[in-house]
Amino acid sequence: MKKLFLAMVIFTAYFSNAQTLSYNDIGELFSKESINGTARFNAMSGAFGALGGDMSAIDVNPAGAVVFSKSEVAISLYNKTIKTNANFYGLNQNSENEFLDLSQAGGVMIFTTNDNSGWGKFALGFNYAVTNDFNNSWTAKGNSGYAPITDFYDPDVVYLNSDGHYFENYTDGKNEKYTFTFASEYNNNLMLGFSLSTYNIDHYQRVLTEEYNNDGNQNTFDVSQNQELLTYGDGISFNLGIISKPNDNVRLGLAFQSPIWYSLAEEFLEYDAIIFENDTNITDQFSIDDTYSGTNGFDYRLKTPSKLTGSVAYIFNKSGLISLDYIYKNYSNIKLSNGNFTAENQGFKNDLENATELRLGTEWRVDAFSFRGGYHYEKNPYKNAYQSDDIEGFSLGAGFKFRGGRVDFSYLNSTNTAPYNFYPNNNQVNNAELDIDTSRFTATLVLNI
Repeated sequence: MKKLFLAMVIFTAYFSNAQTLSYNDIGELFSKESINGTARFNAMSGAFGALGGDMSAIDVNPAGAVVFSKSEVAISLYNKTIKTNANFYGLNQNSENEFLDLSQAGGVMIFTTNDNSGWGKFALGFNYAVTNDFNNSWTAKGNSGYAPITDFYDPDVVYLNSDGHYFENYTDGKNEKYTFTFASEYNNNLMLGFSLSTYNIDHYQRVLTEEYNNDGNQNTFDVSQNQELLTYGDGISFNLGIISKPNDNVRLGLAFQSPIWYSLAEEFLEYDAIIFENDTNITDQFSIDDTYSGTNGFDYRLKTPSKLTGSVAYIFNKSGLISLDYIYKNYSNIKLSNGNFTAENQGFKNDLENATELRLGTEWRVDAFSFRGGYHYEKNPYKNAYQSDDIEGFSLGAGFKFRGGRVDFSYLNSTNTAPYNFYPNNNQVNNAELDIDTSRFTATLVLNI
């Protein structure tokens, strides 16, 4: 029994903080913003930096707020489906999750002036948006043929054989963004904008890891461990933007979004391993029940990379348009502070690099109807990432304009792969390889005011 208790203590020390996301993972995750806004915005894959005239476009380039011809409000709902295939040592596990939520809600007020200064129009806007949602759940199982606990167990009882592993990963929460925007137009061909955004972030993760090991002599060593990590806080950033119209058909846009400065807190808890030992040669069968680690809390700060967006659009008079956005972010500039994060900050510099994003969208109008499509590509910021880890997808949508407003609908799909390492302190067990397919249906109601 003493040996068995010693094994549990060593095992718990080995796995502590190993399964849930590391600080480096959180820094990269919280630096991302998904394409999630109005249906019109989503239908064109978010390629709105030089266009404006859409509530979600203001989040890309605040100068776009003054493109509106009249004041309006918009509200959007989306239904998201995530399909995850987890492959672990040749065994596939398929999971599917679906949920409905508010995508955005906001409005803009347009003011015109009659003076001769050239500044003929002003705009004030507010928009709420979900920049990233974390809802997902998937499982993985397989047999590596190796028992990771073996190296940390008493050498008198060695469990070399693995009967399999089982994992569950559940995440919840979202990153909410509140944006206040001011923009003005000069001489009908130059638009300038400034916005201030605050963020409310909430991320929860629960990870279950189970191992089934034996020594080949009918002695078994089964392990089950559950870890939970809650990270929450708020942040602030600002955005500067400009849109110019060299002629009636061409639009050029440039926007700079500052880093987001987050103040975060975390709560971590762990249900320690359940360990059973069954020996047919002895009468006693030992077991150790769950023990609760208690909640451990910690406060820290995170600075995300800044973002630069260059945009160009061509307007085909009143019949249609095509738009292109190019986004640049240097993820190696992520920084953690208010704690001893020397290793993590060096990890950002060593493991992450510049990442670019391409968004292409088009819209065509036929009477009161609009038809839209788009393509998007986002490079994975990790230096050692596979090409399949990049996010790539397409979008489609349509809208109908009626007296006093408009209704829009869109479908956006993205695919990528990703590794997940349940044993980061052990290089003898492979990652679980994830194939992720994400689709989002969005509906928006726009009303003129």
